[in-house]
Amino acid sequence: MLQLRSILNVADNTGAKKAMMIGLPKAGNRRLAYIGDVINVVVKEALPYSQIKEGDLMPAVVVRTKKEFRRKDGSYIRFDDNACVILAGKEVKDPKGTRIFGPIAKEIKDNGFNKIASLAEEIY
Repeated sequence: MLQLRSILNVADNTGAKKAMMIGLPKAGNRRLAYIGDVINVVVKEALPYSQIKEGDLMPAVVVRTKKEFRRKDGSYIRFDDNACVILAGKEVKDPKGTRIFGPIAKEIKDNGFNKIASLAEEIY
């Protein structure tokens, strides 16, 4: 569960390291983001000479949250950090990077982000 100004780790190889959530596009008055939601982020920390610079506004998808997430079967999934993967465009479901680091939730694949799920190291 993420809210505005939450700091997330970036779980791909675009060069961004930390990002801050600044909005939920097309969500009406919803204020919280969960696993699988597309959010707008501002890059707060990035590697020098990378394809993404500090201050860039990018769409991203939430792949891990510290707050537990209840699944339909009644089980819960929880991770050690909050993380996102930066997307290639506003309406595109493909990642900008070519590698995904760390585990991701299976809800990512269920929401149609098949390329992210195929690049991930492990899916829980």
